[in-house]
Amino acid sequence: MQIIVAPDSFKGSMSAVEVASAMEKGILSVFPDAQVIKLPIADGGEGTTETLVSATGGRFMKTKVMGPLGNTVEAVWGILGDGKTAVLEMAAASGLTLISKDERNPQITTTYGTGQLIEAALDQGIRKLIIGIGGSATNDGGSGMARALGVKFLDLEEQELPHGGAALRKLARIDISQLDKRLGETTILVASDVDNPLCGPKGASAVYGPQKGATPMMVEELDQALKNYALIAKKTVAKDVLERPGAGAAGGLGAGLMLFTPAQLRPGVQLVLEVTGFEEKVKQADFVITGEGRTDFQTAHGKAPVGVAKAAQKNNVPTLCISGGLGSGAEDVYAKGIEGLMSIVPQPMNLEECINSAEKLIQGATSRLCRILRVGMGISYKAKA
Repeated sequence: MQIIVAPDSFKGSMSAVEVASAMEKGILSVFPDAQVIKLPIADGGEGTTETLVSATGGRFMKTKVMGPLGNTVEAVWGILGDGKTAVLEMAAASGLTLISKDERNPQITTTYGTGQLIEAALDQGIRKLIIGIGGSATNDGGSGMARALGVKFLDLEEQELPHGGAALRKLARIDISQLDKRLGETTILVASDVDNPLCGPKGASAVYGPQKGATPMMVEELDQALKNYALIAKKTVAKDVLERPGAGAAGGLGAGLMLFTPAQLRPGVQLVLEVTGFEEKVKQADFVITGEGRTDFQTAHGKAPVGVAKAAQKNNVPTLCISGGLGSGAEDVYAKGIEGLMSIVPQPMNLEECINSAEKLIQGATSRLCRILRVGMGISYKAKA
C-alpha cells in the first residue's frame, strides 16, 4: 500500500513538514507495511521555503535584510536541490509576524527587505526564483522591493521618497536606469492565490489594509497613493497593472513584481505541487491524506487541500483531509474532490491545549482515520436488487 501525505502547515502550531511526519507515525501504527511518501505543501505563504527546500533536498540560506519598519532582520531563504532555483518568502523579510500589533502601520512599512533577498539570490548566481508573497505587513506596491533593486522613486523636487505606501501619493517620477540588469535574464515565479486588483473596493488597501493597522482614513489615502503609483509606473515601463488580477497581492507587491521584474503570477498550491512532482508521484498511490489548521468555507475556494485533491482526482486517487478544526462550510470541499474530513480534536479543548498537543493530536487523528479505512477495505458492497 502506498499513501501520500501532503498537508499544509497548521499555522501557529506546526510546519507542513512536521505535520507530515506526525501523519506518517499515525499511518504506520495501523498499516506498518505501508509505503508513506511525505510531500508537505504550501500555498505561497509562510512555510513555502521550508516545504520546497525539504522536498527537493536543497539547502537553507540566511541573509540580514531591512525589516518592514527599517530594522534589521535575519531572513531565511533557500536553494532547491537542483542548485539552480531559489525560493524565498516575502514574509521572512517584510511579514506581519515581524512586528508587534502596536507597531502595525501600512503607511510606512516597506518591502525593501524582500528586494534584498532577491538580490542575495542573484548574487549566488541564481537565475530562477520562486517567491511566496503571503503574510505581508506592507502596502507599498512593491516600491520598497524595487528600490532595493535599483529603482528610484522621486517627488516633484527630484528628491527620493521615504519608505512606505503613504509616500507614493507624492510620487512624480520613477527612474529605472539603475534597475539590476540581471533581472532581465531571470525567471521569476510568484506563488499567490490572491487575485485582488491593486486599487478600489477589492484592492490591496481596502481588503487587507485594516489587518495591517490601517484606519478607514488610511485606507483611502493608501488607495489613492497606489493609484498614483500605478499611473506613473505605466508611463515609465509601459505596463498597466491597475486592474490586473493579483496586482493587489501582498499590499501591491504583486504589482511591483509585474512592473519591474519578469514575474509570472501563479496559483501558489499549483506551483508547489509542480516543484514537488506531486502529479507524477500520486499516480502510484492508493490514497492521499492532506490537512490544514482549519477547514471551512474558504478551503473550497482554492486553498491548499483542495489543490491537492484536484491533482489526485485526475488520477482517480481519493483524498482525505485531517484538520485542526472544522468550521462553517467545511462540507463544501466534498464538491472539490475531498472525500472525507476529520478533526484532530477528540474532546472539548481550548486553543492553547490544541496547539501544545498538536503533534499527538494529528498522529491520533491519522491513526483513527486509518482504522476506519481498514474496516472499509474489508467490506464488499453489493447493489440492492
